[in-house]
Amino acid sequence: MRPTPRHTLATGLTRRAFAASAIGGAASLAAPALLAQSNRIVLGQSAAFSGPAAQLGIQFNAGAQLYFDQLNQQGGVGGQRIEIVKLDDGYEPDRCAENTRQLLSRGCTALFGYIGTPTSLAALPLAIKDGTPFIAPFTGAMGLRQPFNRLVFHLRASYNDETALIVRQLTSLGLNDIAVFHQNDSYGKAGLDGVTLALEQRKLKPKATATVERNSVDVAKAVSTIVAAKPQAVVQISAYASCAAFVREARKAGFGGTFFNVSFVGTQALADALGKDGAGVAISQVVPNPFSTTRPVTREFLDAIARGGNKVQPNYSSLEGFLAARLFAEGARRTPGRLNTDSLVNGLEAIGDTSFGGFSISLGADNHVASRFSELSMLTGDGRVRT
Repeated sequence: MRPTPRHTLATGLTRRAFAASAIGGAASLAAPALLAQSNRIVLGQSAAFSGPAAQLGIQFNAGAQLYFDQLNQQGGVGGQRIEIVKLDDGYEPDRCAENTRQLLSRGCTALFGYIGTPTSLAALPLAIKDGTPFIAPFTGAMGLRQPFNRLVFHLRASYNDETALIVRQLTSLGLNDIAVFHQNDSYGKAGLDGVTLALEQRKLKPKATATVERNSVDVAKAVSTIVAAKPQAVVQISAYASCAAFVREARKAGFGGTFFNVSFVGTQALADALGKDGAGVAISQVVPNPFSTTRPVTREFLDAIARGGNKVQPNYSSLEGFLAARLFAEGARRTPGRLNTDSLVNGLEAIGDTSFGGFSISLGADNHVASRFSELSMLTGDGRVRT
């Protein structure tokens, strides 16, 4: 069923135009009368900008803002500036839901760049009910992809894609005893399901599983459970703080195997948290290596950082934000006339098969997952990442 087009103002915004500026992770919402200008497309983002997962939101937002700032300097899209209103949810679903209600009540053009599975799952029904597009969430959970919804667009590959790659790599090396350390929520369950599915296809099952609570680094029980099972490898499905804590404590407990993480962990944040203890820790990635200049898109990204005064840290999370912003802009460019729900959805679907400087993109009426790209990377002992 096609969504009913929402009311559109001359501004290109739906219902009441709005904007906000974030101070210390919170946002102040300006009065609609002050914002009824003709040059704004405003996106709403609820993400972690504080707490143990803060670097995920901070870096993604920085990359997206970098792209939009430089696009706006060139006139934006059809003379309209693209702006992001960001609200801090601390990676907590209840806070995210309340933030989403605030953003929707102000009539944002789309929700963009939400960080995490449990938070995105809390926001998605609100967006769908309101008829607002939900674009480029920083999660690969299948629960946000199935069943298909015309309002929802993904940039990144799924956790099933990432975990299939990880299991394929491990089993090709003869490492079949694989344990899973995962967050005790919908994100952790999505990753565990992906690992389990990949193992089942090889007539295997997880050697052991153990959990950590969201926004916690209390990993003692999980370490005890998994180390006792003597796996050859541990796949970690959590954020960087708890994954770093698990690596350190497991090694102290005598675990000599290898660690693999999915992309949501936050690669640079994990490397920073582990330091020299990160040597050999692997991470699956859903965007290209941001430090390599072999692809035009990464050269474009690094050039944009330099032009912006080197204020943005180049890493996987900021590059994903940069690419997500570019995806939105490409869809908006293909929108004739004023922007509303139907025209934006049609514009994104019209992108079809293209390449963002060597990063393949494919969108259409029956496909709202832009990329299936995934590759493995590894941390070095000096805080670097190699692929």
